[in-house]
Amino acid sequence: MKNLKSYIETHKTRFLDELFALLKLPSVSADSSYKKDVISTANFVAESLKAAGCDTVEICETDGYPIVYGEKIMDTKLPTVLVYGHYDVQPADPLELWDSAPFEPIIKPTELHPEGAIFARGACDDKGQMYMHVKALEFMTSTSQLPCNVKFMIEGEEEVGSENLATFVKTHAEKLCNDVILISDTGMISKDTPSITTGLRGLSYVEVEVTGPNRDLHSGIYGGAVANPINILAKMIASLQDKDNRITIPGFYDNVEELSHDERAAMAKAPFSLENYKKTLDIDAVYGEKGYSTNERNSIRPTLDVNGIWGGYTGEGAKTVIASKAYAKISMRLVPNQNHEEITQLFKTHFETIAPDGVRVKVTPHHGGQGYVTPIDNIGYQAASKAYYDTFGKYPIPQRGGGSIPIVALFEDLLKSKTILMGFGLDSDAIHSPNEHFGVFNYLKGIETIPLFYKYFAELNQK
Repeated sequence: MKNLKSYIETHKTRFLDELFALLKLPSVSADSSYKKDVISTANFVAESLKAAGCDTVEICETDGYPIVYGEKIMDTKLPTVLVYGHYDVQPADPLELWDSAPFEPIIKPTELHPEGAIFARGACDDKGQMYMHVKALEFMTSTSQLPCNVKFMIEGEEEVGSENLATFVKTHAEKLCNDVILISDTGMISKDTPSITTGLRGLSYVEVEVTGPNRDLHSGIYGGAVANPINILAKMIASLQDKDNRITIPGFYDNVEELSHDERAAMAKAPFSLENYKKTLDIDAVYGEKGYSTNERNSIRPTLDVNGIWGGYTGEGAKTVIASKAYAKISMRLVPNQNHEEITQLFKTHFETIAPDGVRVKVTPHHGGQGYVTPIDNIGYQAASKAYYDTFGKYPIPQRGGGSIPIVALFEDLLKSKTILMGFGLDSDAIHSPNEHFGVFNYLKGIETIPLFYKYFAELNQK
């Protein structure tokens, strides 16, 4: 594409300023106190799509937060790319662990990003990566180089399970009709080793509640004589994995896909330094299911993790009580062929079964979704591969990811089209954590690479 690099260099400062304005909006979908900010962010995205060249832009209301839809139709005979992203972000807590304010973006150099990284909640997940697509569209429309049709669907509930997205997709299937779906909400191996995510894990997320006595009790008078819900909950959670860190829920592994020796050997060829991995996380050893490597544990194997646990007195000083209730939030990452609804039910049945006398257990399912694997022999993957080659000088490595984007499987089911996951983040970008960041290099490289995907996708569809 003509003048792509020079266009980005000319408008680099503006591209960063616009992203900063977007990152300043605290669009935390999980916290209702941020409702006005989430709505403001939807309006920001809508205006950005108009400015980038979309002929039609709509803010589509749902039972939750709105979905921003935009389109630029060049010719109905041309192929259509549907871009999906999300404008909502995770809560910034714990705030005290941030080195700078989470909604006051700042560029600072890091070891991996000497040229600077953008520090802010949502910088990588997913505002920065979503906005790359908006700026890529701007380049293509302003230089009259858009080779096919493009549609945008940017939602505000991804971080809380995309509860209303399925309804929207079902009722707007004709509007969303496309030839390929393009998402940047994943990562790549390193700044000089691009990769395309070809698989995602599914998700089952639940909250558990253990109730003992009808009120908090004096631990001296009642201690040792009444079941302590916090103690019981800790034991129940500990029992969910055995000494080899395999999950003990009956039936949990029944449909787990076992990769062949050759497939595992191919995965092992991806560049990876265990020592750097440990250094980055400041740990002295890795941990996980016996018989699998670190990269296998976080991509092709299912997991069970406690995301939060609380109960009793947690304030300053001492209060000697046996709590009436204890709680935990638990997520299970699932591999393809595991059905998230079945796993949620298996968990519920098992957790209720292992509860001892003296307590009552309640399991509340939250959101979930299916895993996804995309083939590497389709036109969309080939177009992405060629685009990465042009900008990085090497072909990307296909790689399965450990995260979950539940709507990807939904898209294939409802829209009958494949999804290409062109991520530009790095594992070290601290998404969902304090000090989330996104390299300036990565942000601009994404804007440079995405238009080339359109170019090659249009060309390959002509053959």
